[in-house]
Amino acid sequence: MWLDELDRRLQPALPQELAAHARLANVDGHRLVYLVDSPVWHARLRMASTELVDAARSFGLEVAEVVIRTSTGPLRPHATGKAGTPAWRKGMSAAAGQTLQAALASLGASMGAEAERDGACPDGPGGEPMPSRTGHPTGTGDAGS
Repeated sequence: MWLDELDRRLQPALPQELAAHARLANVDGHRLVYLVDSPVWHARLRMASTELVDAARSFGLEVAEVVIRTSTGPLRPHATGKAGTPAWRKGMSAAAGQTLQAALASLGASMGAEAERDGACPDGPGGEPMPSRTGHPTGTGDAGS
């Protein structure tokens, strides 16, 4: 896409530490619209806006200003690794991943046993429903409703 290409061409005009936190989102008339991932980067990009406008003009764009928006989500889509590995696991060793999975499984098992001991498990011995601790048919709210 031309916007992605333009973003790549404008990246060198940004300070190095800012480049990973800013992305060109649109060219709206005479404005470059950028997204950043936090207010800190918003301020830094505002300080670098003159260089961005100059760089865009050098590519033949007739821009006069930079508009900056702060995003609440990731700026770039996260790719998955081998066999659909989530991006958050990128860089995590196989041993660390297995240890994390084992810890989560252990936590789930201990919470299930604790819930059953406390009577919070929806199915009692023999698969029969456990009575609600609140007296309410759904297990929530007061007994008087």
